[in-house]
Amino acid sequence: MTTETMTRENTRTAGKSLLRKGLDTLYLTSGALAALFLLAILGIIVAQMVCRWLGVQFPGSTDYAGYCMAASSFFALAYTLNNNAHIRVSLVLNIAKGKMRRALDIWCLSIASLLAGYLAYYSIRNVQLSHLIHDISQGQDATPLWIPQSAVAIGSVIFTIALLDHLVRTLMGHDDTFAEEHHVEGEEF
Repeated sequence: MTTETMTRENTRTAGKSLLRKGLDTLYLTSGALAALFLLAILGIIVAQMVCRWLGVQFPGSTDYAGYCMAASSFFALAYTLNNNAHIRVSLVLNIAKGKMRRALDIWCLSIASLLAGYLAYYSIRNVQLSHLIHDISQGQDATPLWIPQSAVAIGSVIFTIALLDHLVRTLMGHDDTFAEEHHVEGEEF
């Protein structure tokens, strides 16, 4: 191997590892945001309790808790996918072996990527429409709806990226992203 070939190979490997690190950081950040929104729900519930004890109103608290729950759910999608914590019905996949299993994995990831992309696209469109028409919530808080909808849109986009990442890795044969040995600890019953 010449020096030029080795340099090109090292550059390509460094680029892949940088991309891989970037994607893993994105998924981890998304999971951390999901956890923060869960903590925000806890804070809202505690604030509701304190306000009730003090005889003070906390208008819109249930709406805020709902917004945080939606944000937490959508930000957690990519993180849980990459930690193999999604529920996956694999009756057919468990029977299939070798090339058939790989083909089924590719088919499943392709369909999931398309559906997630569809969700992300229309989530973004929903945010744009809500912002355009100045849509506000029906509750006492009168929150502009594009704000909580943005978390759903961003979470959907990150989830789509994660599914496409798994699809590309499976197509390139880098790893079996849903291999049996990759299960979450304590998953067996």
